[in-house]
Amino acid sequence: MFAGEPAPVGPARRGAKPPVSPVTAIDDPALPEVLAELAAARADAMDADTVNRELSIARKAIGWWQRQGWIDGDPTIGIERRPAPPDRTRALAENQIAALWRLDVSLREKTCWKMLYESAARADETLRLNVEDLYPQDKRGKITAKGGATEWIHWQSGTAQLLPRLIARRTRGPLFLTDRKAPARTPAADVCPETGRARLSYRRAEEIFEEATRLLANPLAAPEDVEDLDGWTLHRLRHSALTHDAEDGTSTPMLLARSRHASVRSLERYARPGVDAVARHVAERDPAARRKS
Repeated sequence: MFAGEPAPVGPARRGAKPPVSPVTAIDDPALPEVLAELAAARADAMDADTVNRELSIARKAIGWWQRQGWIDGDPTIGIERRPAPPDRTRALAENQIAALWRLDVSLREKTCWKMLYESAARADETLRLNVEDLYPQDKRGKITAKGGATEWIHWQSGTAQLLPRLIARRTRGPLFLTDRKAPARTPAADVCPETGRARLSYRRAEEIFEEATRLLANPLAAPEDVEDLDGWTLHRLRHSALTHDAEDGTSTPMLLARSRHASVRSLERYARPGVDAVARHVAERDPAARRKS
């Protein structure tokens, strides 16, 4: 945007090279108006969280450049953060989770999805796992969480049964790999030293999950219409796991430990009972059912 060009969207974002722009051009008096128009167009194309994150990054960079004495002004001064809609992500029902496990997908996807649901971990953290971070005998793995802290995720038998097949004989390198050799520019930490394949990216993992779940998310749709439908997001697996735990009576301290949230307020949106739990609640209090008992 500093170069007066629109940011790429969709598939064009992958591997896009930003234009070269001298830092001193940021003091151009005409830039704030141009930047405001480009930011508005960007906001129409992307969600509010993405736009706000990009604005925050730009302002941190500008502040640093100002402290170096390289520029004087701030061309983003008139751009306001976009109000982000509340998180209305809903937990998947138990029958939807069961249908997910029946999908005919690769071993990598089965293992990844099982681990995300059983551990209630964030997808980006799970995809950063390396083989050497795993402790299979304890059904746990060591991850690098937000802020760089070392934390642990725990899984159940479903993941434990799939992991040995996924790892095969590998002893190090990324756990979840792409199907092809890594491009030459891939950082060494994201390349398996034994197979030469790259770490599976969050974006690609999300694309695969969304595409695979389109018919599950739209059960009344015709298969020929699948290209025009939206599937589920990987975050819904974490959301579902925590919600199902809450519905089963898991205590708040345990939910906080499992989700690794810092506050109860952050946990609130996950503890909202889902449709199955509400249905059970109503059925259990049905006077007719009580008379039968």
